[in-house]
Amino acid sequence: MAATHGPAAAAGFDVIDASVHEPGMVPIALAHRLILVRHGETDWNREGRLQGGQDIPLNALGRTQAAEAADRLRALVPDLAAVDFLCSPMHRARETMAIMRARLGLAPDDYAIDERLRELTFGSWEGFTWREMRKAQPEQSRARMRDKWGFVPPEGESYAMLAERIRPVLAGFGRETVMVSHGGVARAVLALCAGVSPQKAALAEIWQGKILIVDRGKAEWA
Repeated sequence: MAATHGPAAAAGFDVIDASVHEPGMVPIALAHRLILVRHGETDWNREGRLQGGQDIPLNALGRTQAAEAADRLRALVPDLAAVDFLCSPMHRARETMAIMRARLGLAPDDYAIDERLRELTFGSWEGFTWREMRKAQPEQSRARMRDKWGFVPPEGESYAMLAERIRPVLAGFGRETVMVSHGGVARAVLALCAGVSPQKAALAEIWQGKILIVDRGKAEWA
């Protein structure tokens, strides 16, 4: 996905009544606060390329964003020993986590990894920009704009599929958790845990290197 690292968005997100949720999608009530960080910027983010399952490393700005996230985290979590650290297995997320932990004075590699926290897969669209895809596959591009939550790219997955992939991870939290993952994962979290409608969640701006707090059925930027 394209990089999102501009001015801070509104602090919170519009919530909906639970009855409005996507048919068959059961919301999750998190037992503990989730502190979610989207990985820092990569060159593909900067170029607006669909990254998905491709393992692209951070660029210089992305490494700076990771360090800035650590500084925000220090203010949010006075006792770092009292929280779990959980990460996507993808390089850009793990690099972000390692930079954060090193800046916090923690062992850079001492955190858990969960394969289910991988980014939304764009299949055969990965590596292309949205402009290129709108030109090459205009009908499918329009279909995605009509239903961004439910659309499945060729050989890829939808946000609805991603939400069900990460559901067991979220339901299994044993205590407050710092999680480094991806924009798609964050959007699925908004729909599952923060009362945001699936269609609005799929359109939400997720800022790179910034911290999203999900707690008591609501989400806000820290």
